[in-house]
Amino acid sequence: MIAILLAAAPAQAVQNILVLGDSLSASYGLAQERGWVSLLQQRLTSEKRTYRVINASISGETTSGGLYRIDALLAKHRPAIVILELGANDGLRGLSLAATRSNLETMIQQAKKAHAKVVLIGMRLPPNYGPAYTEQFTELFENLAKKYHIARVPFLLIALTGKREYFQADGLHPTAEAQGLLLDTVWPILKPMTR
Repeated sequence: MIAILLAAAPAQAVQNILVLGDSLSASYGLAQERGWVSLLQQRLTSEKRTYRVINASISGETTSGGLYRIDALLAKHRPAIVILELGANDGLRGLSLAATRSNLETMIQQAKKAHAKVVLIGMRLPPNYGPAYTEQFTELFENLAKKYHIARVPFLLIALTGKREYFQADGLHPTAEAQGLLLDTVWPILKPMTR
């Protein structure tokens, strides 16, 4: 009788995690399966968490590009969780911080309206962009997370700071060996959300 009841129990429905990012999440310079987003899927599967990861990241993507695409992605995939890893290219191009903030804010609003939990991944800029710009850039992620009460990873590359060996020849993109460290940076924030 117990075996029959167990067999009749419905399987837990698979939920989607949408990753909307730039080259840091699009496995730039690496095989797709070696990137941290693919490693995230492997970890979720190994821990028997019923989530499917959809990687909608594009190398070179800006917050305006993400904003342009997010509505269609939300409608298509109906994610339970949205990971926003955008803004680095805005900063590196010296784009308007007000526009970056507005784009991220609108994406957060759209994800929440679609009943998705949001993880905002923060970035930092090299010091050569000037202290005022770099500080304001870092703070905009923190301020948005506080305003919307969403989860935040303060800095995706924190574990790689000062470790040149973890970067490709361009000095910007992490190597395959560094991808597990990126996942380990995101995982403590994401794990409680995937119970």
